[in-house]
Amino acid sequence: MVFRKLPGVSASGMGLRLSQKFMFLLFLSGLVTLCFGALFFLPDSVRLKRIFLSKTETQPVTVGSGSENDAREHLKKPRDQEHPRGMTSAKGETSTKLKTLSRKPSVSHEATEERLAGGKAQEDFTLPRSKAESASERATASDRGATSDTFSYAKFKGCLLKAPLGRDNGKPSDPRTDERREKVKEMMKFAWDNYKRYAWGKNELRPVTRNGHIGNMFGGLRGASIIDSLDTLYIMGLMEEYNDAKEWVQTSLDLNSNGEASLFEVNIRYVGGLLSAYYLTGEEVFKSKVLELGEKLLPAFNTPTGIPRGVINLGSGTSWSWGWASAGSSILAEFGTLHLEFVHLTELSRNSIYTEKVMNIRKLLNKIEKPHGLYPNFLSPVSGNWVQHHVSIGGLGDSFYEYLIKSYLMSDKTDDDAKKMYYGALEAIEANLVQKSPGGLTYMAEWRGGILDHKMGHLACFSGGMIGIGADDGAPEKRQHYLDLAAEITHTCHESYTRSATKLGPEAFRFDGGGEATATRLNDRYYILRPEVIESYMYMWRLTHDPKYREWGWEAVEALEQHCRVESGFSGIRDVYTMTVSHDNMQQSFFLSETLKYLYLLFSDDDLLPLEDWVFNTEAHPLPIVRKTCLQDKATQDKTVSI
Repeated sequence: MVFRKLPGVSASGMGLRLSQKFMFLLFLSGLVTLCFGALFFLPDSVRLKRIFLSKTETQPVTVGSGSENDAREHLKKPRDQEHPRGMTSAKGETSTKLKTLSRKPSVSHEATEERLAGGKAQEDFTLPRSKAESASERATASDRGATSDTFSYAKFKGCLLKAPLGRDNGKPSDPRTDERREKVKEMMKFAWDNYKRYAWGKNELRPVTRNGHIGNMFGGLRGASIIDSLDTLYIMGLMEEYNDAKEWVQTSLDLNSNGEASLFEVNIRYVGGLLSAYYLTGEEVFKSKVLELGEKLLPAFNTPTGIPRGVINLGSGTSWSWGWASAGSSILAEFGTLHLEFVHLTELSRNSIYTEKVMNIRKLLNKIEKPHGLYPNFLSPVSGNWVQHHVSIGGLGDSFYEYLIKSYLMSDKTDDDAKKMYYGALEAIEANLVQKSPGGLTYMAEWRGGILDHKMGHLACFSGGMIGIGADDGAPEKRQHYLDLAAEITHTCHESYTRSATKLGPEAFRFDGGGEATATRLNDRYYILRPEVIESYMYMWRLTHDPKYREWGWEAVEALEQHCRVESGFSGIRDVYTMTVSHDNMQQSFFLSETLKYLYLLFSDDDLLPLEDWVFNTEAHPLPIVRKTCLQDKATQDKTVSI
């Protein structure tokens, strides 16, 4: 072959000899081989793999930030009151037609009248949607594998002080108590069987019309009643039903939804439910599913302050604040009710990002000023400042305080920061909110910028149990004081039940206008199968073994059977003060997860899910106490044995 020599071009340029070309190509091919070898085989090449292997893995979520006009468009009142935990739905008329969800129907929306100059109701940031190596993949490899830095289910079980289900599944020796426990178990089977018959795979059962309900607060996720029921079915020994639920999770739980979900509700129900199912059974499917879901929640934290927004699209990662929340704020009870689950996501995945996210929330709350030591319900995720000074131990605030003391207990009492925050908050609550009625009832009022609203919500009735379980760890001289306060609040909540015609408590009750522990407003008279009063009965029974708590629990069972049981399940009622029952046609998933579970535990021996080993998240899903020292010791022992 003859190569033409162009004028002015030397042999070292276009006129290379054949042997020179061969050597050049050989060198080039070697360089390419070396680069790709490093890309695929060296341990630190994950980021490079992301670049070359999949464009979809690194596509960021590109979104615009909302303006003040966007905020006003989002600040719409909800249209209905059909969602669990009193959530309501509404559509904000934005350019993208995003749905917005509100938190509690029992809370008035005067908050929407206040605006924060420059507040943003919707502002999102860029975050890659997945990683080349997901947390679920790492965790699955860890149980096959083999380093001491991976989670071991066997080591975890070895660190429990007692068997989770007790000596005889918690069966009480007293025949009368055992009979009552069996009745609660029958109620669970009845509720479950009808859900399976008429609403399988949907989020909840509509027992009057015998069909399923999906709702719009889970972002396209399905099967909320299934996930919420897993641990209840297991501890009750309903193994056929549990296996049906497990099979549905294996075959039908699709986490690749593209809808708008409540970060709070998905966390406490789905993440909490899957975590507890894994810790109780060791079934790998629950761990892989929960770690996959956990990753999908992380983009909600991508804000200037790290305070997550309340609503997230699980598919795109887009997040925004509730349309009705003042000036695009985040809600205390929502961003403050993530700690327990996220710590366990870190435990299972060995990825510290989950713990870092919730600890960042703590740091901000410790840094900003609290009015009279109180934590208002609305916080801007942009500025990190309180938006308005409304304080409630009920709706919008409740489980934030619960998670402080439970974080301390779940840490094997090593989380001193959580302990300090909890007792500091409790002192401020006692000084500003705890009131005594003329009739001698102790209750927790709400605080609106220094003005007390003498109302207590059903949701606030969890606080009797909360104060009770924290009594042993405050100042020693205050132990009896806290137990007395817990008993007084639980008594007040029981009174809200006994003073109604149905012996079920209203959504909210007041202590003004001459009435005490009764709902004076028509829109507070409903009961939607809520668990909070029964939750306090269970804790107070375990702490004191006063038989009145079991009697009060049995009164609730009889009332539920008489007024809420229908032909095809259990339904809430619209007015607890009339014997002419009007059903709301909804069997809430938390009825299966919380109400019936707490009743079952109330009539069981204390060694069924003993409090020495377990804490319950706010959806009553049991999560184990994290004993770091024990796990580390066992890891060392295992390593020594293997050597």
